[in-house]
Amino acid sequence: MSDSRRSRLALLLFPLFVCGVAQAATPSAIPEGDALVRTVNELDKKVFDAYNHCDLKTFGDYFSADVEFYHDKAGLMAGREPVVEATRRNICHKVRRELVGTLEVYPIKDYGAIETGTHRFCEIATKTCQGEGKFLHIWRYQNGQWQLTRVVSYDHHSIENGGK
Repeated sequence: MSDSRRSRLALLLFPLFVCGVAQAATPSAIPEGDALVRTVNELDKKVFDAYNHCDLKTFGDYFSADVEFYHDKAGLMAGREPVVEATRRNICHKVRRELVGTLEVYPIKDYGAIETGTHRFCEIATKTCQGEGKFLHIWRYQNGQWQLTRVVSYDHHSIENGGK
C-alpha cells in the first residue's frame, strides 16, 4: 500500500478510533425497555428503603443538589438539604411509605427516566395507613449515577377506614 493510501486510510479510521475510545471511556448508556423499568424499580426501592429507615445520608444521595420538590400540600422545596431536613423533621420514625400497585417508567432521551405511581403513608406507631398520593419523579443519569432532579407529589388524600 502506498504512503498516500495509508495516510488517507489513517485519516478515515482515526475518527472511528477516537469515537470508540470515547465511547469506551464513558459510563454505560442509559438502559432501555425492560432494563430501564427494572433499574427505576430498584432505585425506587432503594430511595424509599433509606426514607423508611431514616438513613438520611443514603436518602440525600439520591437527590441532585439542585432538586426541585413540588408538593401539593407543602409547596416547593428547592435543594437537597431542605428535602432531607423536611424528611428528618416530619417523616423519620413517624411514617413509612408503601408503593401501591406498580410503577410506570418512561425514558427521557439522553437524560434518564420519568417514574410515576401511587404510594401510601402509614403511621409507624399505629401501623395504619392513613394517606395516599400520586408522584412523578424525574431521574437523571449522569457520570454513572442516578439522581432525582424533580419530584412532584400530588393528589394527597386520606384513605377511608384507615386503609391497610
